[in-house]
Amino acid sequence: MRKNSLFLLGAATGVGLTLLVTGPQGSQLVAAAMAATGPDTYSQLNLFGEVFERIRTNYVEKPDDAKLIEASINGMITALDPHSRYMNEKAWRDMRETTSGEFGGLGIEVMMEDGLVKVVAPMDDTPAAKAGILSGDLITHINGEAVEGLTLEQAVSKMKGPISTKTRLKIIRKGMEAPIEVSIMREIIRMRPVSYHTDGGDIGYVKITTFNEQTTDGLKKAIADISKQIAPEKLAGYVVDLRNNPGGLLDQAVSVSGTFMARGEIVSTRGRTAEETQRFAARTGDLIKGKPLVVLINGGSASASEIVAGALHDHKRATLIGSRSFGKGSVQTIIPLGTGNGALALTTARYFTPSGHSIQAQGVVPDIEVLQDVPDELKARFDMKGEASMRGHLSAEGAEQSGSQSYVPPAEKDDKALGAAYNLLRGVTVNAGVPSSPRAAVPN
Repeated sequence: MRKNSLFLLGAATGVGLTLLVTGPQGSQLVAAAMAATGPDTYSQLNLFGEVFERIRTNYVEKPDDAKLIEASINGMITALDPHSRYMNEKAWRDMRETTSGEFGGLGIEVMMEDGLVKVVAPMDDTPAAKAGILSGDLITHINGEAVEGLTLEQAVSKMKGPISTKTRLKIIRKGMEAPIEVSIMREIIRMRPVSYHTDGGDIGYVKITTFNEQTTDGLKKAIADISKQIAPEKLAGYVVDLRNNPGGLLDQAVSVSGTFMARGEIVSTRGRTAEETQRFAARTGDLIKGKPLVVLINGGSASASEIVAGALHDHKRATLIGSRSFGKGSVQTIIPLGTGNGALALTTARYFTPSGHSIQAQGVVPDIEVLQDVPDELKARFDMKGEASMRGHLSAEGAEQSGSQSYVPPAEKDDKALGAAYNLLRGVTVNAGVPSSPRAAVPN
């Protein structure tokens, strides 16, 4: 079996990608491909070669061969699904930088929408947040260059850069007649994946915003600090908030799930053949020692977030409150292509919750659905379309489901889902279909 490691990526794109890293195997892959191709495939490859040579020889200006090849690769990848992509060397380096949790930039999570860069959310206490960037803003120009026609990686790359240098953004904001122009000074962005506090002296609240290399350590610190602030006999339980968390590293999703489980399967990935199936199980042990747990999800909870929510739900370890999650349930394999050539993110499998449920284009359904009161002027901005609406997405195993609400009120007192979680843990709300205390984990 090939040696590899699995992880998820989502912070830069707004939608998590399940990724498997393998080593470069260029000559072996080419040989295998040649052995598997038929006469029609060879004919099409010959056609590609002829078109490439015609362009190099006859185009009105001498083209850049490397750019032609990269554009050809990108064109081929876009014919697959929305999560497969080619990363040149710089994009590959930026991705690894992002997952480490520290980089020079503005501090915004973004995704592509209708050819423009859409702000998913500004990160707390970053240059973007201080400059007044809002969720739902559409970035049309970066440093005077139009975003339309750029890939997401290219746009993100233009916003990153050395600290103490400026990035100029032109933004379209719903409700504003004219575009907004802002100049933002880049700073070192240290992504804090975990924040926490206590409520009422009896509940620990933990918010996980992304799954990077620091997430599990941050979660353990949160649990340790909450345990010092609230005596065990007074602790009613924990709320883990995964709303609008777009994903991150798979090993972190597994270890975060394992933090609340004594044992059992967390997630499995299944490829084209049975031999490609992999299973990941809990190893850490339940650090909150069986205390009741509520997990908050919504239409912006994707990929790694859905793995955690699905695992804790299937093992009846947590009650899920909120709205249906995004529905990103496919696995991408990251294949480094050798020095200077970047890497390929290729969809190779789907992932499944412990009960065998595929999240792809369906999402995770909460035990208790709670919809927020969204201000009229924000309703269009916070209705997530979900994976099922993405062009070229992998089909669901069953009826596909649309996205759901992703709005989270800025003030806790207005947050109906969080209020429902607190009430459930304190025994104020009684719901016959929802466990008020955790049951034993499902053995695997």
